Amino acid sequence: MFFTCGPNEAMVVSGFCRSPPVMVAGGRVFVLPCIQQIQRISLNTLTLNVKSEKVYTRHGVPISVTGIAQVKIQGQNKEMLAAACQMFLGKTEAEIAHIALETLEGHQRAIMAHMTVEEIYKDRQKFSEQVFKVASSDLVNMGISVVSYTLKDIHDDQDYLHSLGKARTAQVQKDARIGEAEAKRDAGIREAKAKQEKVSAQYLSEIEMAKAQRDYELKKAAYDIEVNTRRAQADLAYQLQVAKTKQQIEEQRVQVQVVERAQQVAVQEQEIARREKELEARVRKPAEAERYKLERLAEAEKSQLIMQAEAEAESVRMRGEAEAFAIGARAQAEAEQMAKKAEAFQLYQEAAQLDMLLEKLPQVAEEISGPLTSANKITLVSSGGGTVGAAKVTGEVLDILSRLPESVERLTGVSISQVNHKPLRTA
Repeated sequence: MFFTCGPNEAMVVSGFCRSPPVMVAGGRVFVLPCIQQIQRISLNTLTLNVKSEKVYTRHGVPISVTGIAQVKIQGQNKEMLAAACQMFLGKTEAEIAHIALETLEGHQRAIMAHMTVEEIYKDRQKFSEQVFKVASSDLVNMGISVVSYTLKDIHDDQDYLHSLGKARTAQVQKDARIGEAEAKRDAGIREAKAKQEKVSAQYLSEIEMAKAQRDYELKKAAYDIEVNTRRAQADLAYQLQVAKTKQQIEEQRVQVQVVERAQQVAVQEQEIARREKELEARVRKPAEAERYKLERLAEAEKSQLIMQAEAEAESVRMRGEAEAFAIGARAQAEAEQMAKKAEAFQLYQEAAQLDMLLEKLPQVAEEISGPLTSANKITLVSSGGGTVGAAKVTGEVLDILSRLPESVERLTGVSISQVNHKPLRTA
């Protein structure tokens, strides 16, 4: 019998014969069996749902527990594989799983009986480790290894776990409230301390910042003074060099201008000499001849103007005498007219005065209405009674004219209305 292993199964080959044939090859003897048989065993991992219903714990409380286990036959370990072949060769995968499940369930019930409900409920890790340890030591003899075991569920029909949970929940809530209050208190204390430390740190930070700012400003001021001094020195040196350069350029330019001016003076002197000769030839001699001609013409024009002035003076004198005679005659006529008016005034007295007043009244009315003719816009404000519009303006003018006799009487002492009713006196 010998084994061959694959990833998911192991194959067992066995054979027997009463008179086995013998074959010799190369000095070696081979015995060949007459009958051969091949059997397979699964190496797949099996997942088992281990349930233990209503098992009494150490204090007599019945509970139900469900665990999940993964088991498999170890094909890499020849001893465990041989033990598994002896135990399960010829069995199906379901039968192997049932055997392993029954074994695990028995160990699970035994461990539950030795523990309290509180221990199982509170420390599931400990329960799972004990089941894994005990079941592994038993199944390894069958060639099966327990890959993992996990406690899935715990429940009971007496509400024991629920009551235990209520008490625990109440205790947890109580502890939570106490812890929350203590946490709030501690948080308030820590917050106050933190605020105090924050304010202190802020003040210290501001002080340090102020010191740093002061040091920075002092150093910056010193650096600025030094930089400005160096910059001023550099600017002055640059300006001095520029001034020197400009002075040198100006000196050279002046020298060039002096040379140019000397050349220009020489050229101008030559030109002046040439023009003097040309003037002598073209201008002076013709000018002298023209001057003599103009002098003769001026003397003739002077004589003519003198004669014209004398004639005009005589004419003006004669016009003046004529105008004086005319003015005297006009004045004499006006004097005679005034004398006649005076005689008429003495004769008629008030009637003559009235005539003069009536003669001047149209001029007075014209002067009164003059501002209205030159006005571009007139705004009338009504008090609620009387006429409004152009009639109002005409009425105002007529009102002023109606008051003229009173004004004349106050100024001259002559009443127009009384003169109209008095008989004229004759001399």
